[in-house]
Amino acid sequence: MKFIDETVITVRAGNGGSGCLSFRREKYIPFGGPDGGDGGDGGSVIIKGTDTLNTLADFRNKSLYKAENGKSGGSKNKHGRNGEDLIINLPLGCVIYDNESDEELYDLDDESKSFTIVKGGEHGYGNVRFKTSTNRAPRKKTNGKEGEFKEIKIILKVLADVGLVGLPNAGKSSFLKSVSMAKPKVADYEFTTLTPNLGVVLYSDYEKFVVADIPGIIEGASKGVGLGIRFLKHISRTKMLLNLIDCSFKTYEDIIKEIDKIKNELNSFDEELIKKDKWIVINKIDLLDEEKLSDLKNRFKETDFHVYFISTVNKAGIKELTDNIYEYLKYENRIKEI
Repeated sequence: MKFIDETVITVRAGNGGSGCLSFRREKYIPFGGPDGGDGGDGGSVIIKGTDTLNTLADFRNKSLYKAENGKSGGSKNKHGRNGEDLIINLPLGCVIYDNESDEELYDLDDESKSFTIVKGGEHGYGNVRFKTSTNRAPRKKTNGKEGEFKEIKIILKVLADVGLVGLPNAGKSSFLKSVSMAKPKVADYEFTTLTPNLGVVLYSDYEKFVVADIPGIIEGASKGVGLGIRFLKHISRTKMLLNLIDCSFKTYEDIIKEIDKIKNELNSFDEELIKKDKWIVINKIDLLDEEKLSDLKNRFKETDFHVYFISTVNKAGIKELTDNIYEYLKYENRIKEI
C-alpha cells in the first residue's frame, strides 16, 4: 500500500432538524392546540486515533466527510431523531491543522484521545414551544441551525522511539532489518528507502521499542531538495536519534564533515531536533582492516560524540548498541510493555 503522510479533507457536521408547525386535530377536539415537536440535533464529526492504521491512503480518493442531518420534528409532539455522529479513525501520530489559518488544532498521539472537530447544528423548535397564555395557537416554528464545517490538513508524523538519520546508502535499512522483524528494501544504491519504515525491536517477552528508518537526507533537504524534506517531520516525535554513517572508503575528516552536514540539515528544518539525544553509529566496519578501525576508534575517543561501531553484515556491535538504547529508553520511562 502506498504510504501517504499528508492530506486535506473537508469535514461538515449535520444540520439540525426543523421544528414542526402542527395543531392537534382529533374528533370532538376541534381546537386541540399546538403539537409540533422539535427537530433533532445534527451529528458531529469526531476524530479518533487508532494504532490499526499507519497511512492516510484511505483518504486518497475522498475529500468530503459529512455527518448525518437531524430529522425534522413531527405532529403529536414527536421529536425528530438526532443525526448520527461521524467518527473518522486516523493513524496515531496525526496532527490536525486548520487548512486556512494553518493553526494546529489537535494532536492524536494517544489512542485514548478523541476530538469533536466540527459540531452538529442545534435542532429547531416546534410551535408547541411558543404557546403562551396570550397566544394559544402559535404559528411559529424555527429551522435547525447549520452544522459547522472546516477544511483541515492532516499530517502523519510517525510515532517511534528511535529515529535513524543519515545520508543515502548509510545502511539504515540494513540496521533496521538486523534489529527488528521489519523487512525494508535493501540495496547498494542511493534512495533505496522511499518511504518511512518502522521496525519493532522485541527486547524481551514483554518490552519493545520502535525504530523508524527515514529516507536518506541530502544537502539542502531542509529546503526541499531530494526526498528528505518530506520525511524530516517524522523524526520530530522520536525520543532519540541514531546518525548512521558509512565509514568505508572515508577518512576521519570525511566522517566529521558528514556528521556536521546532517546536523546542519536537522537544525535548518527544526532547531528542536538538535536538542534530542543523538548517537553516532559508524557502520560497515567489516570493510575496514584492524589498524584503520583502531585508529578511527582512538580519534573518536578524543571527541565528545557518543559513538558506536557496528556492522550489519556480521552483527558486530549490534547487541551492545541495542542494549544501550534499551537502557536509555528504560531510564526515560519510554519502554513500551507488550
